[in-house]
Amino acid sequence: MARPQPAWLYQLLGVAAAADGNKFSSGGTEFEIRDGIPRQVVQHTETQQQTSDSFGFKWAQTEIYDQPEFLAPIRDWLVERYGDIASYLAPDLGHVPVILDAGCGGGMSAIEMFGEHLARCHYVGADVSTAVDVAQQRLAEKKIDGGFIQCDLGALPIQNDSIDVIFSEGVLHHTDTPRETFLRLAKILRPGGHFLFYIYRKKGPLREFTDDYLRDKLQVMTPQEGWDSLMPLTLLGKALGELNIEIDVPEDIDLLEIPKGKINLQRLFYWHVAKAFYRDDWSIDQMNKINFDWYAPANASRHTESELREWCDEAGLTIKREVIEDAGITMIAQRS
Repeated sequence: MARPQPAWLYQLLGVAAAADGNKFSSGGTEFEIRDGIPRQVVQHTETQQQTSDSFGFKWAQTEIYDQPEFLAPIRDWLVERYGDIASYLAPDLGHVPVILDAGCGGGMSAIEMFGEHLARCHYVGADVSTAVDVAQQRLAEKKIDGGFIQCDLGALPIQNDSIDVIFSEGVLHHTDTPRETFLRLAKILRPGGHFLFYIYRKKGPLREFTDDYLRDKLQVMTPQEGWDSLMPLTLLGKALGELNIEIDVPEDIDLLEIPKGKINLQRLFYWHVAKAFYRDDWSIDQMNKINFDWYAPANASRHTESELREWCDEAGLTIKREVIEDAGITMIAQRS
């Protein structure tokens, strides 16, 4: 049975509440209510559709990621990068804080990041894929007041100046036009609102080549075929990790951007050859999920710190926190 969206969501959209089968237009994009959720009607680009299919497949496998041993390190990593987020949802806002989870997937990151704070907020989960159905179910089980939309993030029908916090954890690089999508999202922030986001960072030449090569290979496969084809790489990562061997790179290899110094063999392969994730307390499926998340989507751009600073400046956002890692870039920026 379709679960209707809350009235406050339609207020954010600037349209009247509607039943299944009804349609409405926003910004030139048509939406239809299906299974209780407003969903974009127009066809996506080929790359965006492939990305949508990949993530719909991934997030449907709740038995793989909805486990304590998987969620705990995800939560720790989020807190390490974003810090204390309570101040962004302060009660002195004068209204119920509205969080937009831009690229919500199955809702995992938002649940782990905001935790009990979600109980006093309006949560909007938006995703290009059918993962919104998974997110809706998971948040309903936790009795969180959520509204959901399935569409390209650049076509979100939310009115400008209406969101207190945008949370986009590892998503913008999966859109057709990351910069344009970022600028569009920034407009729906309220003045004083915060944009919390994480974007893939450019890596050394060997990793960049391998990433593009393997990603191209997976484009002609079904999600299940892609999952299966990555398993041998995941098993190699596990084998390298279990060796637990440290080597000493004697000199900087400038041509390949490999620094000198001691490094675990699995990490050397991981950072400079191919993503083959390893954790000794995770199952092989959980490790494969991380690799699939990286290689399966057609849209997976990588960016530099200077690019993201330019985006923030163009959008009228002031950077309040910046965490630069080998894997990616985390920023918290506030709208003037």
